[in-house]
Amino acid sequence: MKYNLETLAIHAGQDPEAMTGAVTVPIFQTSTYAQEALGQPRLGYEYSRTNNPTRQAYEQCLAALEGARHGIAFASGMATTNNCMYLLQSGDEVLCSDDVYGGTFRFFTKVMSKFGIKVHFVNTSDLSQVEKSLHPGIKLVWLESPTNPLLKLTDIRAVCKLAKANGSLVVVDNTFMSPAFQRPLELGADIVMHSATKYLGGHSDLVGGIMATNSDEINETMRFHQNAVGAIPGPFDCWLALRGLKTLAVRMQAHARNAQALAEFLESHPAVRQVIYPGLASHPQHALARTQMQGFGGMISFEVKGGLQEAKTLVESTKLFLLAESLGGVESLIEVPATMTHASIPRERRLEMGIADGLIRISVGIENFEDLKADLEQALARAVSKTFV
Repeated sequence: MKYNLETLAIHAGQDPEAMTGAVTVPIFQTSTYAQEALGQPRLGYEYSRTNNPTRQAYEQCLAALEGARHGIAFASGMATTNNCMYLLQSGDEVLCSDDVYGGTFRFFTKVMSKFGIKVHFVNTSDLSQVEKSLHPGIKLVWLESPTNPLLKLTDIRAVCKLAKANGSLVVVDNTFMSPAFQRPLELGADIVMHSATKYLGGHSDLVGGIMATNSDEINETMRFHQNAVGAIPGPFDCWLALRGLKTLAVRMQAHARNAQALAEFLESHPAVRQVIYPGLASHPQHALARTQMQGFGGMISFEVKGGLQEAKTLVESTKLFLLAESLGGVESLIEVPATMTHASIPRERRLEMGIADGLIRISVGIENFEDLKADLEQALARAVSKTFV
């Protein structure tokens, strides 16, 4: 029987435990396993870097949610990104969305460049730029959609067609949307990855990463490197992520409801220069969002009038919106990309991309909307003088 996402999140990979009938997957907090005889591990478990029952359940659940045959978990989102690079060889080239998480930009420019991997950053929202930039040396296309922090969308299906004609693999970072709102494999991607720290875990209490694929060949390669290189999550982190997945569908709906209402409020506020949210009709790719996403997510970026000082005052004035990096937890967070998540990107490049000093990114939680609105309202009043309103 084919089940829907809400059901898969609770049941996929999570049959009652065989010995006791426990309905929650146990935390198998062990490093190794006794073998029945020489070379005969029980059920294929021999060492927890190679495999662990709690991790396996988590991997199977995420794979089911993404409509994939295989899921592979890592210690962080960046560890997942790093392991995807083992699909490449020195001399290969990567085409990457120009507006990506600062850690991804830092990894490609400061780490992979030392190993002969050249990365080209282009606006993947513009298909003509993608087509123009593809050539036989491009072995992998790395997409964020929506991007971080400007929430630009890429037509994933169209880019995948272009990439496949070029012989390139496509990886989509689906962290902002989660499988509840977007499933890139169904749009043609070869790999979908997440920072599980965010919406998958959902409670700001773990750091993790995970990827999924339908390719047996990619799975075999990535499994080998998962074991050979390490960077695996511990069983307790896997258990936390698995627990978080159970409520993913209902949480994402709550995030999106609050975000839509807050985006509309901010767009009407005289102290705000612009609001970027895919659910707004003013978003330049709102029509695309409606076709390839099942929801608009919980992330909003907006620019206050003035600049960095006004943004600083605002983020230091909120009470419910906590001044912190990261996103995707049940609590609302607020930050200034220019000095926090994207500080590793040179200022000239940030401005060229459109990341103004006064840009603010909020991760909208699932608190009461009226309380969140009131919090932003009082912070905006403190931050922006009448000169700018």
